[in-house]
Amino acid sequence: MVDGNEPHGTVSDGFQSVRDEFAAVAAAEGGGFAAQLVAYRHGERVVDLWTGPEITGDSLLGVYSASKGAAHLVVALLVQEGVLELDQKVSHYWPAFGVAGKRDVTLRELLSHRAGLVGADGGFTLDELADDRIVAERLAGQRPYWRPGSAFGYHALVIAALTGEVVRRATGRTLRTHFAERIRDPYAVDFHLGLPDGQEPRYLSAQPMLPTPERPAEPAARATGPNSLPGIAFNRHHPGNPELWQLPNFRTVRAAGPASFGGVASARGMARMYAVAIGSAGGAAPLLKPDTAAEFAQVHSLGHDLVTREHKAVGLGFHATSEVYPVLGQGAFGHSGAGGQQAFADPRNGLAYGYSRRRFPFPNGPGPENDRLIRALYAAADAHR
Repeated sequence: MVDGNEPHGTVSDGFQSVRDEFAAVAAAEGGGFAAQLVAYRHGERVVDLWTGPEITGDSLLGVYSASKGAAHLVVALLVQEGVLELDQKVSHYWPAFGVAGKRDVTLRELLSHRAGLVGADGGFTLDELADDRIVAERLAGQRPYWRPGSAFGYHALVIAALTGEVVRRATGRTLRTHFAERIRDPYAVDFHLGLPDGQEPRYLSAQPMLPTPERPAEPAARATGPNSLPGIAFNRHHPGNPELWQLPNFRTVRAAGPASFGGVASARGMARMYAVAIGSAGGAAPLLKPDTAAEFAQVHSLGHDLVTREHKAVGLGFHATSEVYPVLGQGAFGHSGAGGQQAFADPRNGLAYGYSRRRFPFPNGPGPENDRLIRALYAAADAHR
């Protein structure tokens, strides 16, 4: 357990500059800041750091939408094996989905946030939102908010409930079960879609962002009304909806593990998950073949996101991470989280990265410090080719 802002942990020879940059980030964030940073290069863990009060390298944090990366590694595996087909209609696997203008939506369109199904007109209670089966059942009958395929918008709280239902219909087993049996357990990935009671003592509750004159308490995105498209996508039109930063602090969310936002992990788990996706970490064969990784990383939606109202580049269930951090190799893929998390694989450079912080940042999304940490990691790796 660490009480100050001094980084703890280890780095391999040649990666001291990453530790120095992590120390600078902690110093700039000030007292109370807690974070973890882990990176792999060619299957070897070269960075394993943490800093701040109460946290260790073994601590678990809510990782918000970084959960989507875990969910869609499962989908990528099933596509690789021919169990799922990207250009097959969702209604082929899930007949109840094919109503209200959604009959021809393909799995590819769904994964690339083009289905227009970002929420439900009436919204969800917390218990409903935490249950992917309930979310999927409700959205099966929902009319899309735009013509599918004509535009894209972030299906923030529901995408993996939808893709997870496709997985369940096609295989008879839940996405959560596939993840545990095919990724988490055999590869020793410290990432949980559904946190067991016995792991609860490792969990560190999320903390709210701290208002300052430079960082007011209300994010600019709140300027949109609760019945706007962003409001519906983030469930703000439901009267009982909690603040986004609070979600992993509810035991119902941690226990159910909704795969769009309810994952709990260490940075070690996030980084290892992407390391085994593309390389032979620990001597095991990579999860994904190069062609599969390339297709899921390929940009499928680019431009104005109707929900976030920002310019985005989206692959199949993943962010096109090299479009966010240009220093990375083309084809890098991963997913960030609203609590500052960032995690990805960079196949061209053999890098895998996981970063998490306890204090919810302003604005929400991948903490801006990721840019400097990733540049430091890339420079260190590039100097030791």
